[in-house]
Amino acid sequence: MSHHATLIPGDGIGPEVTAAAVRAVEATGVNIQWERCELNEEVILRRNEVLPPEIIASIHRTKVGLKGPVTTPIAGGFPSVNVALRKALDLYANVRPVRTLPGVKTRYTDVAIDMIIFRENTEDLYAGLEHEVVKDVITSIKVITRVASIRIAEYAFRYARENGRKRITSVHKANIMKLSDGMFLRCAREVALGYPEVEYRELIVDNACMQLVMHPERFDLLLMPNLYGDIVSDLTAGLVGGLGLVPGANIGEKLAIFEAVHGSAPDIAGKGLANPTALMFSAEMMLTHLGEIEAAKRLGLAVRAVYERGEKLTCDVGGACSTAEFTSAVVKEIQKQQ
Repeated sequence: MSHHATLIPGDGIGPEVTAAAVRAVEATGVNIQWERCELNEEVILRRNEVLPPEIIASIHRTKVGLKGPVTTPIAGGFPSVNVALRKALDLYANVRPVRTLPGVKTRYTDVAIDMIIFRENTEDLYAGLEHEVVKDVITSIKVITRVASIRIAEYAFRYARENGRKRITSVHKANIMKLSDGMFLRCAREVALGYPEVEYRELIVDNACMQLVMHPERFDLLLMPNLYGDIVSDLTAGLVGGLGLVPGANIGEKLAIFEAVHGSAPDIAGKGLANPTALMFSAEMMLTHLGEIEAAKRLGLAVRAVYERGEKLTCDVGGACSTAEFTSAVVKEIQKQQ
C-alpha cells in the first residue's frame, strides 16, 4: 500500500535528521510518497508569513506530516511555527512518549521509565492573547475551555483503554487557578467516570515535577494543559537522556504531524553530529498512525538494538559516530529483521 505524507525538513539540523528518518522509514519497505515543503527561518523572513498556504494545503492533502525543528526567535520576531501549525490545523493532542533506552547513561539506571504525556495543544497561555495595558504592564490571558479539555481527556483515556495502560495522572495548579485549571480537572474527572478500569489521580504541577524526578517509574500516562505539558515533557526527556531521544506527535480529528521535541541546534548544523533518534521514533509513531504496525515495530526495535549494542551512537549519548553512521546501523538492523 502506498501512502502520501508531507515532509518539512525545517532549520539547522532539521534537514539532516529528517533525511535520516526518511531513510529508516524507506528501509522498512513502506511506500511513502513524500511532498517536500520548505518551512524555515529564511523562508518565513523572506515571505513575511509564518505559515505559507502551500504548507497547509499539502498537509490537508496528505493528512499526515513528518517535521524537523523550525527556529523560533526568543522575546521578539515571528510567532512559533509549531504553535501556529497546531492552531491552524486543530492538532489538539500532543503526545510524547518518554522511555528508557538501553545503553544510555542517566541517573536512573536502576528503574525503567515508560510514560506518555498527553498535552492539550491549542489553548491555555499559548492562545497568544497578550496586551500592554499601560506602559510596562503586560497581561497574558490563559484560556481553558470545556470543549478542548474534554477532547484531550477523551483522547488520553481512550489511548489507555486501547493500549492496556493502567493509570492517568492529571497535572494542574487548580489550588491557585481555581476557575481555569479547575475547569480542566472537572472535565478530566467527568471523562474518567467512563473508564473505570483506568486508575485516575491528580497532582499539583510543582509536586508532580518533584515526584517525577524522585520516582519517575511510578508514572504511566500524564494528562495536562498546554503550558504544563510543554514544561513537563522537557523535564521528563531529561530523565531518559535528553531531547534528542524523545519523539512527539500532534494529532487532530483528521490530520497529524509527527516531529522531534528538540530544537534546530544551529551550532552543530551541517557537521554530521545530530542525533536523529527522536525523529526516527516520531516516524515510528507516524507508521503506527498510518496502520503500518509491523513496519513501525521493526523501526522501533532497530533503533533500540543499536542503542543496546552501543557501538554506533552519536556523541550526545556517549558515542563517537556521525549521523550517517548511526542511520546506517539502524537501517542494517531493520534489514536483519526482514
